[in-house]
Amino acid sequence: MDSVAYLGPQGTFTFEAAIALFPKNERVPYPSIPDVLSAVAQGKVPHGVVPVENAIEGSVNLTLDWLIHHADVPITAELVYPITQCLMAHPQQGNRPLQDFSRVLSHPQAIAQCQHFLRKHLPQAQVEFVDSTAAAAAKVRQYPEEAWAAIGPRSAQELTGLALLKPDIQDYDNNFTRFIAVGEPLTREPSVSPAYQKSSLLVALPSDYPGALYKVLASFATHGINLSRIESRPTKTGLGNYHFFIDAEQSLDHPAMAEALREVEAGGCQVRRFGSYFCYPFRQKPIVKTY
Repeated sequence: MDSVAYLGPQGTFTFEAAIALFPKNERVPYPSIPDVLSAVAQGKVPHGVVPVENAIEGSVNLTLDWLIHHADVPITAELVYPITQCLMAHPQQGNRPLQDFSRVLSHPQAIAQCQHFLRKHLPQAQVEFVDSTAAAAAKVRQYPEEAWAAIGPRSAQELTGLALLKPDIQDYDNNFTRFIAVGEPLTREPSVSPAYQKSSLLVALPSDYPGALYKVLASFATHGINLSRIESRPTKTGLGNYHFFIDAEQSLDHPAMAEALREVEAGGCQVRRFGSYFCYPFRQKPIVKTY
């Protein structure tokens, strides 16, 4: 059975995303995004799943930069996944009122996504950052005598047996994260249906060429190709030097896309193609199977 590397451990949102994209594959946790992408690039595993963008907190720059500079791997699928944060505690502390909790533990992104809730309901609690939401749940589980709470997905609560204090504590209902699969093509269909096909590109502009970015965008617009995302990232060669990570809602083999890219390259731009793939929107509340 093909294995799938993911940003672990179990009980994280990337764990849930890996289940949705690869419901029948063996899933192998890795401690960091570079570890996941490197494992795929080095052929240790055929597939990997990492986060790339959150609707509230923005792009995951580590994923983008590692794809650009260190890991030459294709993108094979995208999952748009709902992020529903829960507040949990040790069962011995499950009946405490929220104002009695002295500490809240979670990953920095999870804390950022629940700022309004924390300020309103637990202003007295000290915030402690840990490496993952799963690590937060595990640490709370280890200290039953402490009035500590953790923030994380329902899967973390289920895996650790913590008491659920409050579900859906994220500040915004439209809190979604885009996860990407990288490596070999998917051998099985995910548990959700695709919405559309898209492609990812990296465009490097010619230096000292006025209007170069405008001409790139005009080429896509002229051929009717919608760009769902464009982001500049440093080339790491000096201040003011950037290339552009672009998502286009069209496959690379479509005639309009091929013509647009021909024009872009004819203008002196370098284009790296990360591949075409299907986007899978997961709009309902997640159902987690921890097998």
